[in-house]
Amino acid sequence: MSRSGGEPAQLWTDVDAHLAAMFADDDALQAALNASRAAGLPDIAVSAVQGKLLHIIARAAGARAILEVGTLGGYSAIWLARALPADGRLLTLEADAHHADVARQNIERAGLANVEVRVGVAQETMPALIASQEGPFDLVFIDADKDGYPNYLRWSLQLTHPGSLIIADNVVRQGKIIDDAANDPQVQGIQEFNRMLASEPRFSATVIQTVGIKGHDGLAFAVVL
Repeated sequence: MSRSGGEPAQLWTDVDAHLAAMFADDDALQAALNASRAAGLPDIAVSAVQGKLLHIIARAAGARAILEVGTLGGYSAIWLARALPADGRLLTLEADAHHADVARQNIERAGLANVEVRVGVAQETMPALIASQEGPFDLVFIDADKDGYPNYLRWSLQLTHPGSLIIADNVVRQGKIIDDAANDPQVQGIQEFNRMLASEPRFSATVIQTVGIKGHDGLAFAVVL
């Protein structure tokens, strides 16, 4: 089996495993993945090397307040929270109460006390954050339902400040984003998100393709100007 460009998918996976063992292997994080699978959560968390990338970016940016849209089992939240200073804070939003319960257990097991898992669909919780002036956040990580990405980007702009970073996962969709006739709402949502990212004058942004254990996809990066 191969993916785009004839690259063997197994090689991508093997290289990811090799790099994870060198740079991102961690018992607490592996326990979070194992617990999430045992609880029946979908196996769609970021890869280990992507999680380490998020951690490095958050630390390099000096983020003190982080917002995550889409908690799942808390794997990426652990990576991000570990980059925070002692008085930092991570707020992560999760639509599914069961996922949120698993995430809380994983985060507690990892020894983190600076993370709040808030239950509710982001279509409601993000506007509520704006209304309550709960920001601004130094970094926003978006990894939720893809058809919601355009709204999440709009609201993220209202919840950040100049210099904040916005990062979004799954923004290439196995290359399907170049299909103007795509009728998949998930792909259409990402297409609109990418157009917004490119055209909004308050962003300096780019999208990078990724390959690995998660297949062919991509990450978006934007600095708020």
